[in-house]
Amino acid sequence: MILIVGGAGYIGSHVNKMLTEQGYETIVLDNLVHGHNEFLKWGKFYNCDLKNKDKLEEIFEKEDIDTVMHFSSYINVGESVTNPSKYYENNVTNTLNLLDTMVKYDVKRFIFSSTCAIYGVPEKIPITEDLPKNPINPYGKTKLMIEEILKDYDTAYNLKSVCLRYFNASGADISGLIGEKHEPETHLIPLILDVCIKKRDDIKIYGTDYDTFDGTCIRDYIHVTDLADAHIKALEYLIENNESNEFNLGNNKGFSVREVIESAKKITNCEIKVTETPRRKGDPAILVGSGKKAKNILKWDPQFVDIDKIIKTAWNWHKNNLEE
Repeated sequence: MILIVGGAGYIGSHVNKMLTEQGYETIVLDNLVHGHNEFLKWGKFYNCDLKNKDKLEEIFEKEDIDTVMHFSSYINVGESVTNPSKYYENNVTNTLNLLDTMVKYDVKRFIFSSTCAIYGVPEKIPITEDLPKNPINPYGKTKLMIEEILKDYDTAYNLKSVCLRYFNASGADISGLIGEKHEPETHLIPLILDVCIKKRDDIKIYGTDYDTFDGTCIRDYIHVTDLADAHIKALEYLIENNESNEFNLGNNKGFSVREVIESAKKITNCEIKVTETPRRKGDPAILVGSGKKAKNILKWDPQFVDIDKIIKTAWNWHKNNLEE
């Protein structure tokens, strides 16, 4: 039985769907602060906050859990700077509650939703796993803290983990059943698509003077279905090898903000008003990840590497589910 913590959220729900389709039994644990009832389409559901250790232990006592996948971190970088306490409590303290419960009930496999933000401003592109870890915001620091804690829990308690360091999660399941939805929305592609459904007046480009070919930031976009596939391959890796590891989930290819906007215009056949604004503090010019290690060891094979394909799936869900 696989416990998916944060399984009513964007990535967790896609992983839950794929696990179920491949015959795994799943349990979703979510407090629905950022998760969505309409994404609870598979497995058994418990409404529980990780700060509630008593209820957490009740669930582990009742259910035959052998693996935990953790997606319930707060992810808003800007908010982590202005309200770090919220991030350290949820992303670190609450995760410790989960890990300690796993240790108590002898659950030995853990797959962690980490981030490229642990690298900070990278020394080179594409980003490989061996580069220095220098997060520049509390969000990235919380993720790195958990990665370090997991190393200690492996040594002390034999808890084996795989840390999957995402780049920009994007797109939606091709079925159109689930997609990307955050409150508030901070991700570029859904913000652009909001303009097309008249939910937003314009899309803002933060900085047009970066040292890139068109002056805007370049990011590596990973389709959520490819992320889900990586989690299943990480599970298989843990079952087969019983050893901890960490992997970057990148396409080794980036797209600029302007390129993403142009792709969205083409896919949606919509005019998108653009407003150019100054840079945001702490935005690196280029973040592109190497997925070589994940491809070699996990046999991960991303299927959605083209930005047009990614946006097409996002638009298919967005226009049918988020129109006002």
